[in-house]
Amino acid sequence: MRGFLRFLFPVLLCAATVASAAPAAFQDSMAQRTLACTSCHGKEGRAGPDGYYPRIAGKPAGYLYAQLLHFRDGRRHYGLMAGLLETLSDDYLFHIAQHFASLDLPYAAPKAATAAPEVLQRGRILALQGDPERRVPACASCHGKALTGVVPHIPGLLGLPRDYLNAQLGAWRTGQRRALAPDCMAEIARRLAPDDLSAVTAWLASEPLPKNPKPVSAEPPAASKRKGRKAPPPPAPEPPPMRCGSAQAPLPGGAR
Repeated sequence: MRGFLRFLFPVLLCAATVASAAPAAFQDSMAQRTLACTSCHGKEGRAGPDGYYPRIAGKPAGYLYAQLLHFRDGRRHYGLMAGLLETLSDDYLFHIAQHFASLDLPYAAPKAATAAPEVLQRGRILALQGDPERRVPACASCHGKALTGVVPHIPGLLGLPRDYLNAQLGAWRTGQRRALAPDCMAEIARRLAPDDLSAVTAWLASEPLPKNPKPVSAEPPAASKRKGRKAPPPPAPEPPPMRCGSAQAPLPGGAR
């Protein structure tokens, strides 16, 4: 009995200490307000574990903002997202987009490819060169040469699960996903043969990200700013092979 009491006393003391501790302070931050987002999209928006909730951390703010509008306004169909967003204003959605766009977090390594080598090679050609016969532009012609996206409206394609890529291209083919007109991705998805669609997603999902996985920006290098030197003008971007309405969408207050 005496031994039991010696054991029980520190347990009770610990419980009393925990009970008397002050509750955790509420932080009125965007990170805390967006916990509903990260419950599906993973911690800090790094991606969900099931392959269908994509990474949103570090994506261009204009792209994230456009997708939030699309879900809220019915151009993309997912009841949970629509319900979360239906009462939120444009400005608040843009603040959410800016929050996730500002996160600079490492990417997980891609899963090993299971497709045959010839399938991966076909996917690589489509991603980097396109298919002129089908009038399918290269993914890299809009999503950046490194396929990491272009600020402010175009997302990166690397680091996304194959299931998610297949689902989105399929949704564009069937009209379940739409963007602002002219909807270039819907047109491209319909021009792709089913085998080619599978090949390009297999290659994209297995390709490792470059050392710098951030979307391409036209801002001058920070080092040039620090030294007071005038940065050379950025090279003129190549014109997109197709007109894309979402790539021209305005941002609130002229933000970039």
